Amino acid sequence: MKKSNFAAMILGTIGAVLFALGMCMALILEWNAFRPGVIMGIIGIAVLIIMVIVWRKMEHKDPIHISAKTIGTILLGVIGALTLGVGMCLTMVWSNMILGIVIGLVGIILLLCLIPLTKGLQQ
Repeated sequence: MKKSNFAAMILGTIGAVLFALGMCMALILEWNAFRPGVIMGIIGIAVLIIMVIVWRKMEHKDPIHISAKTIGTILLGVIGALTLGVGMCLTMVWSNMILGIVIGLVGIILLLCLIPLTKGLQQ
């Protein structure tokens, strides 16, 4: 394993855990920790951004250039993940099985659209 991949794995794991724990703290009302949860989530996002910067420098890659395709790809990923999550909530929390499965499948299809969008189609 290359050093850059190892560093990205460690920073990515720490950032993801901090972000997930922060979101749980903020969204589970019984924990009564909204403000600390938001702070922890922001720290997790900061660690993930640092991870991307460190990995790109270690791999000697150019910085990410913001373009319409980059923004569209990010939006498609966010919308797909949210749609899949809404479908799962409808199925598991609100016991609306049919609508939840349909919306979840739409979310999966949106997320699958990311593959040809980012990698392209080849013969």
